Amino acid sequence: MDEDPNDNAPRAPRVGATTELPHDRPTLARFRKAFPRARWSDRLNAWFVPGRTAQKRVGRWLAELEAEADAFADEKGRDAFAFDPIESRYLQAAPASFQIRTPYSRTVVKEIREIPYARWDADRRLWTVPYRSFDELRRRWPAIEAAAKRSEPEARKARREAIKGTEEDEALKARTRERRRRRYPVPADDCPPIGRAIGTHVGVVFFVGTDGEMVDPETMSAFYFPMSDGGEYVWASWRPGVLEELVTTWPARTPPGEDELDRGWWMPTLEELRNARRDAKSRRRAKQRREREG
Repeated sequence: MDEDPNDNAPRAPRVGATTELPHDRPTLARFRKAFPRARWSDRLNAWFVPGRTAQKRVGRWLAELEAEADAFADEKGRDAFAFDPIESRYLQAAPASFQIRTPYSRTVVKEIREIPYARWDADRRLWTVPYRSFDELRRRWPAIEAAAKRSEPEARKARREAIKGTEEDEALKARTRERRRRRYPVPADDCPPIGRAIGTHVGVVFFVGTDGEMVDPETMSAFYFPMSDGGEYVWASWRPGVLEELVTTWPARTPPGEDELDRGWWMPTLEELRNARRDAKSRRRAKQRREREG
């Protein structure tokens, strides 16, 4: 229903709430039944519900509508799984959701984080995925299961034994030793700011300073990124960020450009910050678990 022709005339603002709705008839019919005083506003291009408690009432109604939609989507996912199940020792279909328990793997974590509504249950040490996300779970499951199998202790041990004493084995050990030093090459004439989140080729870090030690080009190229021609780099010490620092960091609007990638540092993007925040949460949970057990 259109508003009164005098809708644009000056007048005191009415107390109430506005909301946008899907344009399907059943939803609109339910809305009109729940809010018989609601009127469509051409000026606001939205539905207007009068009343001092309108905002709470509309919010509660929308939450119930979303819950019903989620329940319907969960039922569809449950039916799809029953018709064509995923059979794997890493996956269990619980009454409320899928439960995924695998050996630790960066690939597994990366894949599961891309599944809508997936959550890590720190107490039970497993991932939960609602049935409504079954299609995306099925699409990513081959990569998840393959990575989980590669991360089994026996598989890791077999790979270590297979490369033991080889150049690859020595290279992996050298890379691990280098990463533990928590240092990073930065241009001598263009050092990153100290004490704030910075994107790098090894992730988001907080630089704490440099003693001016020059970087060896071979070490830099082997473990970090190639040194630009004519460039001079020094080693800078860094630390990982804590959660409070990372959640208050404003992300860059655009990804790093070629010049920034060649330089080696940049302002972190939203995706980089999200990964860093997840890692910070994991470190915090692990610390709390050690404190409880110790």
